[in-house]
Amino acid sequence: MALVKHNNRSILNVTALDSIASGGLNLITTNTISSGVSSSSFTSNINSTYDTYMFKWINCHPATDGGVHWEVNFRDGSSAFDAVKQTTLFRTIHNESDSETKVDKESGDDLAQGTGYQRLNTGVGGGGDESVSGTMFLFSPSSTTFIKHFMSESMSHEHDNYTNRSFVQGYCDLTAAIDGVDFKFSSGNIDSGVIKMYGLSKS
Repeated sequence: MALVKHNNRSILNVTALDSIASGGLNLITTNTISSGVSSSSFTSNINSTYDTYMFKWINCHPATDGGVHWEVNFRDGSSAFDAVKQTTLFRTIHNESDSETKVDKESGDDLAQGTGYQRLNTGVGGGGDESVSGTMFLFSPSSTTFIKHFMSESMSHEHDNYTNRSFVQGYCDLTAAIDGVDFKFSSGNIDSGVIKMYGLSKS
């Protein structure tokens, strides 16, 4: 960040300011969901402008109750979201009755050279006050030299009254550029929510 200097010794007497540097986090796109959609995609402005992209989902609510998974997939230049991925997921859970709390890992949450959607949070409830919120970083999606790392952290109210904090790390195992990202629930529509895409300035 550039140093901002005032020309006057006293802020009370300032009559002009040098240019003020802009922040490093730049909002690119906001997807606001107010009625049911099967998924929410970002298919433009993922390019070499930024080395790091950040996605935030806020109170994404599933239309289906009973424990659905919040998921992501990536597009690598084709029309399909089917990039090959190597991933790992673990979570911390605690129920409202205070009878169970643990760090948990289950089979089926990870992908081993898989092209399907990766779970970002599991068992999200569809009750009126239940939802999932979180953040995902995608690194150097336009590189044609390296694989594409991503990682996320999210928080949900599970359908069976558990708090669920999930952590996902992995990479798209390809050197082709990633030019699209798609979020959805494993079953049913996204009933409501907000998903934002930001770019982090290179300097």
